Amino acid sequence: MKKYEKKKHIPVLLQEVVQSLNIKKNGIYIDGTFGCGGHSNEILKKIGEKGKLYAIDVDPFAVQEAKKITDSRFKFFHGSFSNIIFLLRKENIIKKVDGILLDLGVSSIQLNNPERGFSFRLDGPLDMRMNPTSGITASKWLLENKEKKISDVLKKFGEEKYAKKIANAIIKTNKISPITRTTELSDLIKKNTPFNKSKHPARCSFQAIRIYLNQELTELKKILNDSLKILSHKGRLSIISFHSLEDRIVKKFFINHSKQHFFIPKNLPITENQIKKIKKNNFKIISRIFPNINEIIKNRRSRSAILRVAERI
Repeated sequence: MKKYEKKKHIPVLLQEVVQSLNIKKNGIYIDGTFGCGGHSNEILKKIGEKGKLYAIDVDPFAVQEAKKITDSRFKFFHGSFSNIIFLLRKENIIKKVDGILLDLGVSSIQLNNPERGFSFRLDGPLDMRMNPTSGITASKWLLENKEKKISDVLKKFGEEKYAKKIANAIIKTNKISPITRTTELSDLIKKNTPFNKSKHPARCSFQAIRIYLNQELTELKKILNDSLKILSHKGRLSIISFHSLEDRIVKKFFINHSKQHFFIPKNLPITENQIKKIKKNNFKIISRIFPNINEIIKNRRSRSAILRVAERI
C-alpha cells in the first residue's frame, strides 16, 4: 500500500455540520460532496428508518467509497453537483429536501495522492482534474494557452500577486520542454517569486489552475441557485468553504437572499398582497462557524474552514 493511502481522512467540522442541518428523523438530505463519506456516515446515524440521504461526487474514487455503504436509506450519484436538479427530479424530491451539505474544494485524499496532481509538495503528473476520465489536464492546459490567459487565471482564481511573472516563466519553459510534473511547476514558481516563510509560493497558482480547470466557482453558483428550487420550507443549506473566493460567493448569496430588495415608485397603484410577494425573502441566515483550536491541531486542513448555514423560508 502506498504511503499516501495510509493517511486517515478527517471530515472537517463534522459535528458542527450535522448539528447545523437540524436533522429531522425522517427527513431527506443531500451530501453534494461525498468524498470519503465522513459527513454522509454521520448523517445516516441521525436519520430514522424512513429518512433518506442522497450523495453526489464527480470523483471516481468517491464511487468506490460509496459502495462500502450498504444502507438502504442511502443512494449515490456519480456526477457533478451542478446537475443536482436533473438527478433529483428523477427521484421526485424537488422542494422536499430538508438539508443540503457542501464541503467545497479539494479533499485531503486527493491532495495526498500524488497521482492526482493536486499537490505542490508531492511529485506526480500535472493533472488536477476532479474527474480524471474527462476534461483537460493542467499540463496540457498550460501548454496550449497564451501568457495573458494563464496570467489572468492565476490572478482571478488564485489572487496571485506575481501572476504575470509566473505565466511568462511557464510559457518560456514550455517552449523548451513541456511541464508535465507537479514539482516542475512548483519549482518554477519558487524561482520566480520572492521567498515567503508563511506559505508555499506555489499554493495560490495551484489553487487557481485547479479551480479554473474544474470550473469550481461556476459549479458553486449553480447549486446555490438550484437550492432555492430544491429545499423545502425550513430546509437547511450548510456550506464549508476554504478560501475567500468560495466564501465570498456563499456569503453574498446568503445576504442577497435574506434581505428585502425592492423599490416601489411613488404613486404606483399596488395592493397589499402584491407588496408582500415583493418583500418575500428566500433564506434566513442561521450561523457562521469556525473550527476550534482542538480541531485545527488534529486536522491542519480545517484551519481555513468556514461553515455558513442558512434556512429556507
